[in-house]
Amino acid sequence: MVPIVRFKLYDRIQLKKPHPCGGSVFQILRVGSEVRIVCQTCGRDMTMNRIKLEKAVKQILPAENAQEENKKGTEQTNE
Repeated sequence: MVPIVRFKLYDRIQLKKPHPCGGSVFQILRVGSEVRIVCQTCGRDMTMNRIKLEKAVKQILPAENAQEENKKGTEQTNE
């Protein structure tokens, strides 16, 4: 049985294949059966199937300021 990869909000992931813009680092914006990620090089936003994304991940880079970014997100939704 294959273990489930644990994605957390605002973590950055490095994919095996680069994005067409040349960047390979993405930030996670939404987690679920589909994962929403944004390219850190060009800013392109996309949604990927979780199983497909798990196979494409090379490395998970934990969020440095997850609490600060989460606070910014809640402030924007309250406005």
